[in-house]
This record gives sequence, structure tokens and C-alpha cells, in this order.
Amino acid sequence: MMTTGASPQFESAEHSDTAGVIAPPPLIYLGALGVGFGLDRMIGTGTLPSAVSVPIGLASVAAGFGLLASFRDAFRRGETPIDPYTPSKTIVTDGPYRLTRNPAYLGMALTYAGIAIAANAPWALAPLPVALIVIDRGVIAREERYLERKFGRPYVEYKRRVRRWL
Repeated sequence: MMTTGASPQFESAEHSDTAGVIAPPPLIYLGALGVGFGLDRMIGTGTLPSAVSVPIGLASVAAGFGLLASFRDAFRRGETPIDPYTPSKTIVTDGPYRLTRNPAYLGMALTYAGIAIAANAPWALAPLPVALIVIDRGVIAREERYLERKFGRPYVEYKRRVRRWL
């Protein structure tokens, strides 16, 4: 875990000490899932037997929750806030952050997919790519610009070593 402080040039009036994400990420995923279940209700339901859809869906939900828990634990160890509207104190690079720069958003996507699959609601998966684009452009890109401004070279080097998603 890197514990580099903010660079002096960051403290200018033109930049806020937050990422300025467009919406809370869980709400982006929940909104898309709600739209997806609406589509599934209007268009039709799935055809996979529950003996297949439920175990696959629950495994995806469990994997998503596991990533979310490891993300939360890594941020607690780093003593930096999870809330994207609160200033970051450190760059977390341990735990799941060794493999992906965005384990929370990946965990939320796995959870979303798992819920849709377990419910045998294939149309609920249709909005997931839209949610991922919104997360990628409206959340992750903004967080990355913020972290580069705040932490400078250490964050840029971390970005070079670790992929955005997988």
C-alpha cells in the first residue's frame, strides 16, 4: 500500500479534493438492474432450469461479495475512506488491488450478473454493459484523473503495473 501524501500543486482552487463521480456507483448498478428486471418482466423470462441458473447465479453473487469484502478490508487497512465524495488519503495497492484497480466495481458487476442469472431473468443482463460504460467513464475515469492530480507519479506508476478491470 502506498501512503504518499498530496502533491502541493493539487491544492489549487481549480480542483476539488474529490473525484467528482457522477453518481454513487452502487446506485448506478441498482438502477440498471431495476431497468433490466423491468425489461425482463415486459419481454419474457428465461428458459434455463433453476438447477442451472441458481447455482451459477449464486456463485457469481458470492464472488462479487468476496471482491467487495476484500476491497472494503483493503481500504480499512489503508485508512482511506470508501465514499467517493470524501478525499482519498492513500493509494491502496494491496489485497485485490494487486490484480485490478477496481475490485469494488468488478464485484458489483459480478453481483449484478449473479442476481440476474439466479432469477433466470436474461433481459436483466441487457443494461449491464450500459452500467459498465457509465462506471468506466463517469466514475473510474474521474477517479483516475483525481488520483493522478493528488498523488502524481506513484499513482501513474501503479496504473502502469495494474489493469483497470482484469
